[in-house]
Amino acid sequence: MTEGNEGSMLESAHSCPACGTPLGYEGLCWRCRAEREREDARRWSPETVAEKQRSVTENIEAVGDFRDPVFSDFWKLLGYHDAIAPDMQRAALDRGVFYPSEIYYRAPDDVRDGLISALMGTEDPQEANQLMMCLAMQGDDRALEVLLELENNPRPWMSSLFVGPSVYAQCGGWTFDEDGRRLELNYARCHPMVDGDDPDASPVRIGLLRDDVCPHCGGRMVDILRMDCDDGRLGFLGIDGILTATCCPSCVGLLKGAAFSRYTTDGSSEPLPSELFDGSDSIDCYLRPEDFERLSGNRLTLSEEDVPLFYGRVSDDVDTVGGFANWVQDWEYTECPDCGRPMRYLAQIQWCTLIDGMEGTLYIEVCPGCRMVSMQHQQT
Repeated sequence: MTEGNEGSMLESAHSCPACGTPLGYEGLCWRCRAEREREDARRWSPETVAEKQRSVTENIEAVGDFRDPVFSDFWKLLGYHDAIAPDMQRAALDRGVFYPSEIYYRAPDDVRDGLISALMGTEDPQEANQLMMCLAMQGDDRALEVLLELENNPRPWMSSLFVGPSVYAQCGGWTFDEDGRRLELNYARCHPMVDGDDPDASPVRIGLLRDDVCPHCGGRMVDILRMDCDDGRLGFLGIDGILTATCCPSCVGLLKGAAFSRYTTDGSSEPLPSELFDGSDSIDCYLRPEDFERLSGNRLTLSEEDVPLFYGRVSDDVDTVGGFANWVQDWEYTECPDCGRPMRYLAQIQWCTLIDGMEGTLYIEVCPGCRMVSMQHQQT
């Protein structure tokens, strides 16, 4: 027996007791472990939620330390229970805790005013950076007024930052134009995709193979997302008919900018020309035929019930429609190539839910007025 064969046998000596995935260790695979942890947190009783809220409030300084249990409890409260209480936000403000900015999501007026006072009084660019994100997460009309004022009349510290307040506002899922009009960039509901018995009956489908091929790599083009927006669960989108987003799953992460496709309400979709990062005309397709089979054979269906808006922000192993994205890097709202306005975040697809060993996240945004869809990939 060769050393390589022996290693291969050792690597598959165990399997996940929940899904059967071959493992090199005994226990649950990472995906089943994450799902179990998520479901355990979603089953917290009201008493447990209240206790977690008290613990996070009392130890709010530790909320940004991923090694501390307070970090995990905070995100579970936010993502699975929408339970970030005003007392927690007041404690964070009192103790000068401005990270993560999600602490201040929809904070009450007194907390908002405290953030504004701190922002307008600081001379430190890094603190201003954090405070603008916090104010963006608070997100009311007064927050808009302050960020608009800073956009039009920059403070000295703005010269040390890379983008203006209107881009910081995007952190909270909104922004504003030059006239101060609010532009919503996120949708106010969130539905996860879950394993289903009859994916063909789902109003949202992921990974439908097409007959055309990618002009860069020759691999199959894919309708990565198809949504029947007339389904009642998707009424919150305010989009008519069928929305289809088309890309090459092999090249979408290698493009210079986002991939774009234009849809019609009958379900058809036309991919727009794109350019590779390295400026070449072609590249090898790294997906194998069996990868395309797995991708198109997924059984993901739209959940019947919606979940808290930050559900997709907390979980990096689920696909979601609406709500907030789990940006691997920074938030990035694509500019519509037709009208020039920022597009709205629509959905995120974790590649690992479709193809084993594939990394990163695909973020899908839409400009309903122009019937334009963008698709951009991020990974660590």
